[in-house]
Amino acid sequence: MKLHTDPASSLNTVTAYGDGYIEVNQVRFSHAIAFGPEGEVARWPVADAAGITAALLRQAAGLPETAADPLAFLDEAESAPAAAPPGAPEVLLVGTGLRQRFLAEACLRPLLAAGIGVETMDTQAAARTYNILMAEGRRVIAALIPPGEPAP
Repeated sequence: MKLHTDPASSLNTVTAYGDGYIEVNQVRFSHAIAFGPEGEVARWPVADAAGITAALLRQAAGLPETAADPLAFLDEAESAPAAAPPGAPEVLLVGTGLRQRFLAEACLRPLLAAGIGVETMDTQAAARTYNILMAEGRRVIAALIPPGEPAP
């Protein structure tokens, strides 16, 4: 018997994970996915942590590609804190599969420069962390690679 209402019932929630799959809202995915509390669960075109690039992190975070001004650093104050673009997540959680794999600093730099935190961890930890932050009402995005071997 359910004794209380679930205010997060309409939000994307990781409901299970296992060898080769991640389940969001009781829908099983056997490929990498990226999603936030609201909206679609999108295929993330990554097979393993070694294939993660700065462009794929920007895609997962929902940031548009922008043409970089090579001289922009001349106009920036050295101590100016980065401001996240409107609608950007506070943090991007990257689940790197069965084991935690750290990403290269150059891969993380564009998001960090945009004021978005990036945390890498194994997929199980990333899924649990996502559910907690999502339930707290935080602006969080999860980009998860299924742990272990693909499900048959």
